Amino acid sequence: MSKWSFLVLAAAFILPVISTQVRLPGVSFFVVPTAFPTSVFSSYYAKPAPTSEPQPAIFDPVLNITYPLNLTNPKNIPTVNKDPEYYPETTANLTAAQSEAVIQAALTEIKGIIRNNGTNCTKCVAALEVGQRVAKLAPTYVPAAMVQLCQSTYFATNISCVTSYAATNFGAIWTQVLALANVTGLDGQYICNTLNMTRLFPKPKPANATVPKPSGKRLKILHLSDFHLDPRYQVASEANCSSGLCCKYSGSTSTSQAWLPAPLYGAYKCDTPYYLGLAALQSIASLTGTGKTQSNAAWTIYTGDLVSHAPENEMSQAYVEYTETSIYSMFKSYLKGPVFPVLGNHDTSPENIDSPHSLPGPLGQQLSWNYNQVSALWQHNSWISASDAKEAATHYAAYSVKNHYGLRIITLNTDFWYKSNYLNLINSSDPDASGSLSFMISELQAAEDAGERVWIIGHVLSGWDGSNPLLGPTNLFYQIIDRYSPHVIAATFWGHTHEDQIMIYYSNNGTVRNSNTALNVGWIGPSITPLTNLNSGFRMYEVDSSTFSIHDAYTFYSDVSSYTTLNSSGPVYRFGYSTRETYGPAISWPKQDPLNARFWHEVTEAMEGNRTLVSIFNTYQGKVSGRSPNCTSVACATAKVCYMRSGNAVLGRECPQGFASVQNFWGVEDLSSCFIGLSPEMKKSRDG
Repeated sequence: MSKWSFLVLAAAFILPVISTQVRLPGVSFFVVPTAFPTSVFSSYYAKPAPTSEPQPAIFDPVLNITYPLNLTNPKNIPTVNKDPEYYPETTANLTAAQSEAVIQAALTEIKGIIRNNGTNCTKCVAALEVGQRVAKLAPTYVPAAMVQLCQSTYFATNISCVTSYAATNFGAIWTQVLALANVTGLDGQYICNTLNMTRLFPKPKPANATVPKPSGKRLKILHLSDFHLDPRYQVASEANCSSGLCCKYSGSTSTSQAWLPAPLYGAYKCDTPYYLGLAALQSIASLTGTGKTQSNAAWTIYTGDLVSHAPENEMSQAYVEYTETSIYSMFKSYLKGPVFPVLGNHDTSPENIDSPHSLPGPLGQQLSWNYNQVSALWQHNSWISASDAKEAATHYAAYSVKNHYGLRIITLNTDFWYKSNYLNLINSSDPDASGSLSFMISELQAAEDAGERVWIIGHVLSGWDGSNPLLGPTNLFYQIIDRYSPHVIAATFWGHTHEDQIMIYYSNNGTVRNSNTALNVGWIGPSITPLTNLNSGFRMYEVDSSTFSIHDAYTFYSDVSSYTTLNSSGPVYRFGYSTRETYGPAISWPKQDPLNARFWHEVTEAMEGNRTLVSIFNTYQGKVSGRSPNCTSVACATAKVCYMRSGNAVLGRECPQGFASVQNFWGVEDLSSCFIGLSPEMKKSRDG
């Protein structure tokens, strides 16, 4: 028997047997009905069928339009992003001929800089100075020049140069960066790969600040993340493609021409088709014990990424708006309580990009179309009030609300610390150029003054291995957590990695990390999407109604490898594990105590002496995927413990690298080319 087959059998049989020994929140497994729930959408261009995904006619109540079929038709995928392009104002009124002359002279100068002696850093800064001059003189000509320079210097492949720098992809964004950044200062060092940080609080931390007494009453809270709906998913297309996002139309849907025909419910190298997304939502109520057909959990948090991992040329504002409208309407159908969402790095166009309002003129408002859209949808679904929607619309789709149980929820748009938001390279000496963290401080101070408890929700995690966020903003965020924990902030919640992970925050910026200095926890939620090499999953928390601390966390999953053999039944979502029952016995954790930062630090201490515990954590990290590499070596175990203790990018980058993700399949085929055109976090999964 192969290693892969053995792990699949373990996932299918051994783990469910273990799971039945603990108290379950609902049923142990749920078989999704084969009949597609057509009532979720009022009308269809193409109805669901056993061999094809549906094409619902999505009506947008905010824009008052029905999105056309050609937007998501899997046989009509666009090749060019036709969204508006934004450029900085020119400082000269040049003719076309003069602009071309400026461009050619600049290209010659930059190539000369590259050939000259000197360090890469000095060459880079010198080239940026030339680029800034051109971006101010002839901004609309810069993207084509960057593509030409990229290709002629073999900086990347011809296709990658176009993907990165063409005007309709990220070229206009890079032009803004060149024109507005302090290229000879810290911004230039940031662009060429260096970094920074600092901040103050309105009041000192109260002496002997304590967590309120628990009520003993439990609430059930749902945590969903990284849906990544692919409405262009094509059944029977190639699910093991050699480039880009798989399960796409390529001129034929014949199973005889596909090495691995895309199943109806999804595959390991593809995003979420409608059948899988709705299967997950249908399973929630029964598995979590919150209803028969609809979940009546007290509330739901959604930690970002609605949109698929399509390359930028296939994206558009309309595609993003369609996806947001569709998924939120599905949530409304299956989740009775309010949903508190945040935006992920893919939930915009261009992906990863959000602009601070401090940029000049229309550049500071270039993403407002998205903030207006989602805030209006949240209000339309009665998840937030009109005043909260107004705040979200003007504050990068972030907001602070006090929910119906008295908990304050503060959300973040984490693109403002994501490394792939190129606009963060402007004013990078300021760790809070957007003002988002200042907003958080003011809301936390108000919560402290009012005696409120707070959850903080974001998408891109603040730490783990430090590969995704910038150092400065997450260092400041860590200090904010220190200042307002544990008496105000009950917990933080994240998505982005698609994996089941945890982070611990400590006092004094993590200079000493032990059970006495452990202050708070970052819960990283598993994804609905299987991308890449993961099972589909979600989580439910049992929370004290007074402290809003986590008493237990239950994770559920569906084995994606089984989808190729489904015939007369739908997929199975099953109970995965209880966090308390899995890790508590290893540290003799008291039954009445919450799963707080001290709990998790003591778990990491137990892991240092018990590599089996690390292996269990590693198995659940990939949602029991048979494609996860094992973690049995000392090096891997050491790295995992270090990641768990790293709540910001500074600490994460000090950890041994290469073990952060379980998405790198150890199978015989070479999967490296599958990541071309995918998001930075997916590339990191490959590299890790």
